[in-house]
Amino acid sequence: MKTVDYPIYDVDRHFYEPPEAFLRHLPKEFRKDFQYVQVNGRTKLAVGGVLSDYIPNPTFDVVAAPGAHEDWYRGKNPEGLSLREIGGEPVPGDPAFFSGEAHLKVMDEQGIHAGLFLPTLASVIEERLEHKPEAIAALFGAVNRWLVEDCGLARDDRLFPVPMVNLFDVDKAVEELDFLIKSGARVVGIRPAPVIGLKGGRSFGFPEFDPFWARVSEANIFVVLHVSDSGYDKINRWWTAGGEGEFRPFEKNPFAEVLDWMGRAISDSLTALICHGVFDRFPNIRVASLENGSDWLEPLLLRLALNFKKMPNAFKQDPVETFKKHVFVSPFYEDPVARLIELIGVERILFGSDWPHPEGLKTPLDFFKDINHLNDAQIKRIMHTNMKGLIEGARD
Repeated sequence: MKTVDYPIYDVDRHFYEPPEAFLRHLPKEFRKDFQYVQVNGRTKLAVGGVLSDYIPNPTFDVVAAPGAHEDWYRGKNPEGLSLREIGGEPVPGDPAFFSGEAHLKVMDEQGIHAGLFLPTLASVIEERLEHKPEAIAALFGAVNRWLVEDCGLARDDRLFPVPMVNLFDVDKAVEELDFLIKSGARVVGIRPAPVIGLKGGRSFGFPEFDPFWARVSEANIFVVLHVSDSGYDKINRWWTAGGEGEFRPFEKNPFAEVLDWMGRAISDSLTALICHGVFDRFPNIRVASLENGSDWLEPLLLRLALNFKKMPNAFKQDPVETFKKHVFVSPFYEDPVARLIELIGVERILFGSDWPHPEGLKTPLDFFKDINHLNDAQIKRIMHTNMKGLIEGARD
């Protein structure tokens, strides 16, 4: 491992939510919308009254080991093993997977000074409750209050949980955001997908959501767009299953992967922010794309550049430059980081380990091996300076 003289900042660390994270503060009228139920002796999750296999074991009493799927994602799978096969035996849930205090101790062991702390199971909520957005807000509010009580939103000024906000009702979203800011939040998360609505989705870049973006700007916090169930697997199921079923992220097939449910969602989301003028109206907004990889990045920049030439009057400023100014990207460990530097500059690239998820790195600082071709100044930017600046509200 490379020896450095600066603290490491990890933008993508996770916790597994225990049932009480959702249930402790969930109002009674929404209890039937999120239930842990017994099916053939196993605990399963029912969302909106429908059993879900999105997360096969929603209690996380046993999980895939951290980094267990790394070879699969690096393309080192000549035998064609499934994720389950390549990941080996599951491991018992560790306190560091659930508790902020225990997680900090593991960060010390790993050589990580500070990190974002992102939910896992919460990503099941929005797509399955789009018909009942008030339940989404209630569930997010419940998890956020559990986080405040059990961890704090800036624990020891090192661990920074990412509370989620749903924008269906912008007034309630701002009310929730105010609670989070008063509770010490440095960052909030929104799903990279259209805002759900009873008549269909709409862009969170539309002016109707300006009260939310105005409050983010005023508070000098940043917004995370982390991979989620953004609904894009509907395209896969449209082609293969008549639109039936649900997204199961651990059941891989080549058709769905080539369709790029992940890259399309984040590309469209960032396009909405740019083309619908959020960064024009709020020039201090900063957005970070986490665990979405970067395969989508160069094609998106090319499309933005081409359409700026076709319709220059549709943009108040060069959209590619807008992207470079406002958007940060955390690449996968298998991504070509040197090429990303050419595209958006090293000032906009973040290190994220995805620990303790199986698709992440078992040993977070192994990422140094993936960027050992960069110079020391570039490495420090990625591993330290960029996230430190976001947390501290720096504008560069």
